Amino acid sequence: MILLDTDHVTHLQWGGPAAEKISRRLQEAGLDIAATTIISYEEHVRGWLSRLSAPKTLMYEVEIYAKLRQQLEFYQTLEIHDFTEFAAIEFQKLRHIPVRIGTKDLKIAAIALASDALLLTKNLRDFRKVPGLRVEDATT
Repeated sequence: MILLDTDHVTHLQWGGPAAEKISRRLQEAGLDIAATTIISYEEHVRGWLSRLSAPKTLMYEVEIYAKLRQQLEFYQTLEIHDFTEFAAIEFQKLRHIPVRIGTKDLKIAAIALASDALLLTKNLRDFRKVPGLRVEDATT
């Protein structure tokens, strides 16, 4: 199983050379549907909502709502892995080690560990700190 970190989901959604490399990596693994985590969805939604919290003009707001809708529609094409009880247990174990990375990244790592998944991410520096987590950057 392969899970995409938030940055890889962004590339996949908006296209370009990095998206082509990610798609190729998923095809090599025999996957028809990309998978990510509910945490990545949260990060993306929070990003768009923060832009709405202080809109500059009404037309800017229209643009951001359209992008928020596109984000929702794109996520509906993905397999989403939840932050389950098993992932929460993995998360607690990692916090007690302690692994020094951001809370959201630690939750993504916990989901990947609980799913026995390879995590595709550009953030190798942080995710490599997580014991037992398999990581790779598919954009290079």
